[in-house]
Amino acid sequence: MITIDLPGEAAERASVNVEALRPFLVRAKKAVPLAGEVSVLLTSDREIHRLNRAFRGKDKATDVLSFPAPPMPGNVVGDLAISLHTAARQAERFGHPLHVEIKILLLHGLLHLAGFDHEADSGEMAAREQELRRRFRLPPTLIARATAASARGRR
Repeated sequence: MITIDLPGEAAERASVNVEALRPFLVRAKKAVPLAGEVSVLLTSDREIHRLNRAFRGKDKATDVLSFPAPPMPGNVVGDLAISLHTAARQAERFGHPLHVEIKILLLHGLLHLAGFDHEADSGEMAAREQELRRRFRLPPTLIARATAASARGRR
């Protein structure tokens, strides 16, 4: 399920075609692979900031948050929250449409729900994200962009 929660921001809600994102979410879940329900909240910088502070102790907005469901009987994998404000800025910065940036963020979040952690692994998540990015014909994903920015900063 994909929901948009942007009270009073009809223009940004209207710019996202949720129906067009659902088939991508289904295909990406199969490719990761994840079996089960994933709920996606498309929200504001303010709300994702609140969630990031409450659940990760980080007092700032971010682009995507992943909330894996605890192991239990049922068919729920977890939840994703994506800031449409941050996604729109990143889409503009990297020169592609908002729906493409949302797909990049969905893919990144799904990998986290599958147990990948680029902050702790030895590049496994980056490799898997790159493989899936190519399969879905997406531009460089979050880890690839962060790695490139880090490399530029070391020069």
